[in-house]
Amino acid sequence: MLRSPTLYAYIVRQFLFWFLAVLLVLSSVIAVFEFVEFVRQVSSIPDLPVSLAFTLAAFKLPSDVEILFHFAVLIAAMVTFWRMTRSRELVVARAAGLSAWQFLAPVIAAAMVLGVVKITVVNPISAAMYSRFERLDLDFLGGTGDVMKVAKTGFWLRQKDEGEIVVIHAETVSSNGDELQNAMFLLLNPDETYRGRIDAASAHLQDGKWVINDAWVMNGEQPAQHVDTTSIPSSLTRNSIQERFASQQTISFWDLPDYIRNLEATGFSSTRYRIAYQSLLSQPLLMAAMILVAAAFSLRPGRRVDTVLMIVGAIVTGFSIFVLGDIVAALGRQGSLPVPMAAWATSGVALMFGVAVLLHLEDG
Repeated sequence: MLRSPTLYAYIVRQFLFWFLAVLLVLSSVIAVFEFVEFVRQVSSIPDLPVSLAFTLAAFKLPSDVEILFHFAVLIAAMVTFWRMTRSRELVVARAAGLSAWQFLAPVIAAAMVLGVVKITVVNPISAAMYSRFERLDLDFLGGTGDVMKVAKTGFWLRQKDEGEIVVIHAETVSSNGDELQNAMFLLLNPDETYRGRIDAASAHLQDGKWVINDAWVMNGEQPAQHVDTTSIPSSLTRNSIQERFASQQTISFWDLPDYIRNLEATGFSSTRYRIAYQSLLSQPLLMAAMILVAAAFSLRPGRRVDTVLMIVGAIVTGFSIFVLGDIVAALGRQGSLPVPMAAWATSGVALMFGVAVLLHLEDG
């Protein structure tokens, strides 16, 4: 078996160069569109500086880069193989006894390393910056003011209705978030000064209010009084509570396991976060699949019309894989598919497609 470390290193360098170039170009295009959109939003609100639009776009960009990663790997590999085929470099390599599988191996390894870098380095940076983006978006561009967190101490929810602020804590919660056990309601004035507190054995959301049972009510500095039932107005619904979970984009790969454990201990369903975590683990496999898909479209020499079809076919395939991932993940979140299948199916399908096409086209 022919081995050529020099050739392997050359191919990997070409691939990494085009990966960085493609990622830079795609990121720049997305950043421009994001900046223009934020300028439009910021300019519609008096007294907000245009520089805020730049800050928002900058904090949101890493999350966009995450989405672009597998597209960049696909296009970079396609350009690398196409250029080397057109320049006859791969033709000479094959004539010397090097099979397609041999010169694909180092590129696949490099792509898998990029997948590991994505989940261990890029994702945590993206999560931290996207969390900051959400905070700025809420502070300056509007929002409900309702924030929900799940921690080791239980469930925390901050709601704001007509200026009245209520911070809610519960040790355990029903899976849809509308029934609380061992709950505490901290009542604040619009300026966030203390107004009162309610400690209750249970509470449930019903018809625009929290119905609180077996409660001790403290108004200001007055002594606590026990009541069988009381209520607090709330504009929350079951769906809105579910929507106020921390977005997956704000939780890094390293923090997801703890977040999932806290969710499950509190009583919420952790399905969508387990799918997100497993999907991140599948990224190296997806990157390897992108190399095989790119090779399937670009290894054979052709005319100009074939080149156009190659580009269109590869882009459509990459987009289809992205859409397939969203569809399968949605089915997993609904419980129609097991979590491992919802997370790994897309990478597996893409890998099998690339292998099947190359087995059909490659003779050795």
